[in-house]
Amino acid sequence: MNRRIKMYRKNFLSDKILSWISVALLMLLLWGAQKFLDPYLRRLLNLIAINIIWAVTFNLIYGYTGQFSLGHAGFIAIGAYVTALLTMSPDQKAQNFFLAPCIWPLNKIQMPFLPSLIIALLIGALFGILIGIPALQFRGDYMAIVTLGFSEILRVIIMNSQRVTNGSLGLKGIPEYTNLLWSWGCAIIVIYVIRRLIQSSYGRAFRAIQDDEIAAEAIGIGAFRHKLFAFTVASMFVCLSGGLFANLISTIDPNLFSFFLTYQVVIIVVLGGVGSITGSVIASALYVSFFELLRPFDATIKIGALMLPGRPGTRMVIISILFIIVIFFYRQGLMGSKEFSWQWLRTKLYRRGT
Repeated sequence: MNRRIKMYRKNFLSDKILSWISVALLMLLLWGAQKFLDPYLRRLLNLIAINIIWAVTFNLIYGYTGQFSLGHAGFIAIGAYVTALLTMSPDQKAQNFFLAPCIWPLNKIQMPFLPSLIIALLIGALFGILIGIPALQFRGDYMAIVTLGFSEILRVIIMNSQRVTNGSLGLKGIPEYTNLLWSWGCAIIVIYVIRRLIQSSYGRAFRAIQDDEIAAEAIGIGAFRHKLFAFTVASMFVCLSGGLFANLISTIDPNLFSFFLTYQVVIIVVLGGVGSITGSVIASALYVSFFELLRPFDATIKIGALMLPGRPGTRMVIISILFIIVIFFYRQGLMGSKEFSWQWLRTKLYRRGT
């Protein structure tokens, strides 16, 4: 028994060291990529990191507590507009708000990127509680409808709040603060926090609620309290990613945060595997990469003397077909509910060696 405990402690320590080394190497590679990589590829890598945050947070709500929320686009919009308004200079705001002046004190405020992201995080927590309290009274499809309604209502409010969000005109000239270190650094922090959360007693409670909410309450687990906690944590990180998104693309408007954005997140999570953080990371990279690689299909393609007329949205049709094919062969997604771990890698290498 003592030998087994010592072996466990040794593996745990070595796993921790390997994890820190891997993170350090990744950040070093990202630093080099930020300095030397083509701007287009840098943008692609940033989008992958932001999509990872969206997918992992959706997995926390749906994959671990079984609550089907379709409000991601609304929370992304909150984070995007908060950080955009806080990081833009008064002159930039004056240029954007030419139909109606921006309200005080937003028209005078300009903050660095980090405090803006922290404020977006806190506002995300506040909205998570305010939306979660009524939404979590419902289950399944009803909760999906309520959260989808919240997202669409918020989009309409943004379109009609001319002096706060500049309405349907949106915001242009947002400072491009998001780089590879910011986006991937935040993605690593989000993955770490959520992974530690689901490995804790809270994670076991989430699983119990997902399996049977009534039975979970019967053994003393506060189902509503735990669901609200998971929803609030996810909302915080989604708003954070919204801030990264706005300060990456530098132009936002209400139409950007339509239901399609939530639909994209759902595709990534189902493709990677519901309840798998590793699957969300892999699927995010695949989805963003294919979405860009298939962009030429939306325009006219010339193959020798043959001209193939392009149609806007063709790449989404192709992605949907590929998605159906993958799900046909991998019913539980690419990873199912499995996760990568150093122990899994050691086992694979050992079996291959023998």
